Amino acid sequence: MSDARTPAQIEADIARRRQQLAVTLDEIGTRMHPKTIVGDAKAKAVSVVDRTAGRAYVSVNRAVTGVRAQFVSEEGVPRLERIIPLALVAVGLAGLYAMSSRRRRS
Repeated sequence: MSDARTPAQIEADIARRRQQLAVTLDEIGTRMHPKTIVGDAKAKAVSVVDRTAGRAYVSVNRAVTGVRAQFVSEEGVPRLERIIPLALVAVGLAGLYAMSSRRRRS
């Protein structure tokens, strides 16, 4: 068994390797092109913003749903036993604020 290659086999090997090298260099050139780099950066930024906005939306939606559940029953009826005390506290705080602002003016 001889491992000797013919000149034609060597030339074919060289041609194949040149072709592979040309393809690799083209890929590197495409990846390193400024437009490609900018496009990739934009895509990453959009992805991060979308992910962050999505998470924020889910968090806010959960919070609103939780607060709503405290003041509205599952049937959609307002829970007056919870709304009235909260409204009274809000009116009291508004009154205290109004009184304190009047005292500052005087």
